[in-house]
Amino acid sequence: MRAAVYTGFRQIKYAEVPDVKIQHPEDMIVRVTATTICGSDLHFYHGLVNSLAEGSIIGHEAVGEVVETGPDVVKVRKGDKVVLPFNVACGHCRPCLNGLESQCDTANEKGQAGAYFGCSRLYGDYEGCQAEYVRVPFANFTSFAVPKDNELDDRKLLLLSDTLPTSYWAIHHSGVKPGDTVIVIGCGPIGLMVQKCAWLQGASRVIAVDLVPERLEYARRVNKAEVYNLTEYADLAGDLYENTGGGADVVLDCVGGDGLMTPGELAQTFFQVQGGGLSAFQMAQQTVAKGGTIQLVGIYALRYNQFPLGDLFARNVVLKMGQAPVIRYMEPLYQLLKSGRLDTDIYSHTLPLSEASEAYRLFDHRADGCLKVLLQP
Repeated sequence: MRAAVYTGFRQIKYAEVPDVKIQHPEDMIVRVTATTICGSDLHFYHGLVNSLAEGSIIGHEAVGEVVETGPDVVKVRKGDKVVLPFNVACGHCRPCLNGLESQCDTANEKGQAGAYFGCSRLYGDYEGCQAEYVRVPFANFTSFAVPKDNELDDRKLLLLSDTLPTSYWAIHHSGVKPGDTVIVIGCGPIGLMVQKCAWLQGASRVIAVDLVPERLEYARRVNKAEVYNLTEYADLAGDLYENTGGGADVVLDCVGGDGLMTPGELAQTFFQVQGGGLSAFQMAQQTVAKGGTIQLVGIYALRYNQFPLGDLFARNVVLKMGQAPVIRYMEPLYQLLKSGRLDTDIYSHTLPLSEASEAYRLFDHRADGCLKVLLQP
């Protein structure tokens, strides 16, 4: 079979790889009909995750058709259309039973985190979804069988893998309430979807921050958010704090360690000591109200010095974060998509998987107004 594989710093190659095979009784094989690039895939693309071996298949969002199942798979059958969550989870360990399938103990027995498709040996060592076929472990739990009467196309279904449930979870996990003022830092695919979900939850104001004009325009035109271009303000955090009358009720950092870095942070990232900057978090810290909540949605590295713990403590700020447990949200969000209550068209480009290298270049450089790329094997 063929797949998009990581071959080094900012290098993706469309290549022949070994066919996937059933390895355990609860495995299934899915023929991928649509996949996409997530912002977190860029961490691997940039070579910042040294546990990813060259030649690995990355990607963790896919829609496809079941072509083979192991003997213990009972909830899906050959021929079923399925959406694959980015979480790989068993469904019966302690975290899974407590609504935290993103931290499954069984799927990643050797790690301190959960398991995810295409995210290196640190996260379970499962091959990714940017391929013609993918092996899906724990298929009875790690999948969403699309109903037979489905009328949604792959563009919408694919969002159930990660983008939509992560955004929806972030809004609920952060505790957004009707009437809240919400600031969303970052207008990538997740940030834009977070804005949509904030309105659904009843926010009275949704404020979007970014530095890419095309993304800000989408946030303004489609999401009806108040938009601020970071490059146009000397002290945007201070202006937002004043504009919101003492800070937002909830600030969601949808950037993570990919934010603007100081020279020291840039050096540490280069040597893979730290892996990113704190600029987005610092803006969240400076724009949240006393007693407000900061929700980290973007990914951060393991350790950071100069973390402003004292300021958060002094102002009773709640800090929440983590990998979204998406499997539990797939069915209700499917129903939400069917209802038409949520505008989800955030794809700007559609390319064949064979052009994955160009797709990564477009997405990484935000070239040609690239927002999110749909890849078709």
